[in-house]
Amino acid sequence: MSDQSRTVLPIPERTHVGVTTYDAKDPDTSFPPIEPLMPPPGAPNVLVILLDDVGFGASSAFGGPIAMPTAERLSANGLKFSRFHTTALCSPTRQALLTGRNHHTVGMGGITEIATSAPGYSSVRPLSCAPLAKTLNLNGYSTAQFGKCHEVPAWQTSPTGPFDAWPTRSGFDYFYGFVAAETNQFYPTITEGTVPVEPPSTPEEGYHFTEDIADRAINWIREQKALQGDRPFFTYWAPGAAHAPHHVPEGWADKYRGKFSDGWDELRRQTLARQIDLGVVSEDAELTERSEGIPSWDDMPERLKPVLERQMEVYAGFLEHTDHQVGRIVDALEALEILDNTLIYYIVGDNGASGEGSLQGTFNEYIVLNALNDVETPEFLIDRIDELGTPTAYNHYAVGWAHAMNTPFQWTKQVASHWGGTRNGTIVHWPAGMESRGEVRDQFCHVIDLAATILDTAGLPEPTFVDGIQQQPYEGKTMRSCFDAPGAPDIRSTQYFEIIGNRGIYHKGWTAVTKHRTPWELGDVDLRAFDDDVWELYAPDDWTQANDLSAENPKMLAELQRLWLIEAVKHRVLPLDDRGGERLNADLAGRPQLIKGNRQVLFGGMGRLGENVVLSTKNKSHSLTAEIEIPDAGGNGVIVSQGGITGGWSLYLSEGRLRYCYNFVGITHSYVGSDDALDAGTHQVRMEFAYDGGGVGKGGDVALFIGGEPAGQGRVERTEPYIFSADETCDVGVDDASPVSPEYAATSSRFTGTVNWVEIGVDEGSVDADHYLTAEERYRVALGVQ
Repeated sequence: MSDQSRTVLPIPERTHVGVTTYDAKDPDTSFPPIEPLMPPPGAPNVLVILLDDVGFGASSAFGGPIAMPTAERLSANGLKFSRFHTTALCSPTRQALLTGRNHHTVGMGGITEIATSAPGYSSVRPLSCAPLAKTLNLNGYSTAQFGKCHEVPAWQTSPTGPFDAWPTRSGFDYFYGFVAAETNQFYPTITEGTVPVEPPSTPEEGYHFTEDIADRAINWIREQKALQGDRPFFTYWAPGAAHAPHHVPEGWADKYRGKFSDGWDELRRQTLARQIDLGVVSEDAELTERSEGIPSWDDMPERLKPVLERQMEVYAGFLEHTDHQVGRIVDALEALEILDNTLIYYIVGDNGASGEGSLQGTFNEYIVLNALNDVETPEFLIDRIDELGTPTAYNHYAVGWAHAMNTPFQWTKQVASHWGGTRNGTIVHWPAGMESRGEVRDQFCHVIDLAATILDTAGLPEPTFVDGIQQQPYEGKTMRSCFDAPGAPDIRSTQYFEIIGNRGIYHKGWTAVTKHRTPWELGDVDLRAFDDDVWELYAPDDWTQANDLSAENPKMLAELQRLWLIEAVKHRVLPLDDRGGERLNADLAGRPQLIKGNRQVLFGGMGRLGENVVLSTKNKSHSLTAEIEIPDAGGNGVIVSQGGITGGWSLYLSEGRLRYCYNFVGITHSYVGSDDALDAGTHQVRMEFAYDGGGVGKGGDVALFIGGEPAGQGRVERTEPYIFSADETCDVGVDDASPVSPEYAATSSRFTGTVNWVEIGVDEGSVDADHYLTAEERYRVALGVQ
């Protein structure tokens, strides 16, 4: 099959032209044999491993303090790329990797949750940019994705789709993972294909999500090779690790006890020394100054340092545990005798380490994401030190550790201007396809180069048409030229960077950069105008961006600033958008909103509904009304809930009594309940929340009603203003994943009777006891008639 026939996908069918006989036994009967679609001979299997929120200076393979023996094993028999770059944020990096184009080109200028109507930020992948998996699949590859998928537009994440941007409509035959920014490693929200499924076991039984997806990947690869041994596969394994929450099975964190007692400043110095010895940075590389706003280790309160040390121990254990799961997959490939002819990309991070955990770290990441830092005092953290990394926590480490994990560079994740946000150690392993072993490559590369490299190794052309749509050319270039040529030229001479206003340009070794926004300053903060941003200039021989030459060489700086603007226009970066909370609001951001109006009816059995597909009750008066049927044995369990241990609310029956729990970021649980148990039969129950007003995150009065009659009242002093969770859901008749209320366990939360329907209503004012629905009104609700 010629390359030309593979540039148009699906490959056009060829109709047999020849003699048609009447009897199949006629000797003139002849048809060409049916040949299954296959890639060109010699095309390798492909395994892409993309870790999450891991900086250049974390892995032992790149001089870091965290043992990653699988990364070391693969690099010893492969190559380390020491100047490989990402976009500085997860959704943009992932979409760039999966399409071979820059993140703004494919509409992913930010994460999906802050998409706008601007083309470069819409989160909608253009049809003219077909993903790599689809190209490989239409050329005969078996394809599967495991783990994190953070590329689906927020308004398309419900169980009703549309599923065009989901993995199984983007070229993957199989998907097992989560469609969100992050997930709870002990209570994940899992999707198989497009169908929500429950984890196979519980935390008490030893469940951990990273282990689960390793099991699934191994089983899928074994099955694929057992049934279609000649067909190569493309496996994309993208765990939620080591993104917060830093959840690690027992024992892994304890391996690092006492190893971080010297603090993050000393850790950076030790790491750089190891990096120089390994040759992954230049011999004259300078350790950059501590980035502005990050406190020194010596300035941290002494009483807090044991907590800070434990945060890093937990992170280290989490990352080593993840590398161990990668090792299990590699062992499976070796046992199948296909390891040598499997092209493995082990990308140690989709961006730099995350500085989103606040200056002191946090027990619950959503305290930071809700701008509620005042509720976690040092004493609060000290009291919970032993819970870090366990199912009861949702922890994230302090900014100082993130900076140390990005050694020797400045800044962290989100800062696309500096290498601390964008440079990630990457390992390429393919013994059958390259002669070099155990060497370092320092060519400048970018995540958009993967797609072109994989097609090159498979002997496949870049498609010009896919599904009848003319394709935009790949913006990435193949890295294969430097596999066996240490002195090969850089893969690319120019590359722009931009995330939430932080921007930079690389050109022939020079870099011009400007940091506009600080990662740990979330929400709406006062920002200077883009034209007032201060640019820095770094020379080609300045490996770490340590010496700013903007004052000495203003001409070069001006040339690079102009080049950045040219690239920005070319790739749909403009208009720049540094808005915070406003972009979380779908109406203000200009993206579609799935649920409109002030009322939403859910029915029994509905669940796994993310916050983007359920009417928001935050910062406003609201109500929950439900019709339930209680059996003769009595009622118990959840009627409707939203959120989990990080925060949320739940309406449920406990020993037959109506209960409402508001979970404020896992710190305070406010309860309101009825005195008497409900009898068997059909009942209408209702909760009304009268919001105090006067801003976001305020409290309110709660009232319960049974059959229109008052049944209980109480008070919630504070509420969560912005988000309960990235992946915990709203569920009818159960509380899936982690439990909102400590009064029940997630495994025993299912309602023992029947929930016919639940109505969520917002902005209904104060408590109104006359809102009991008549039978006719209930019927209209069930039909969805307004």
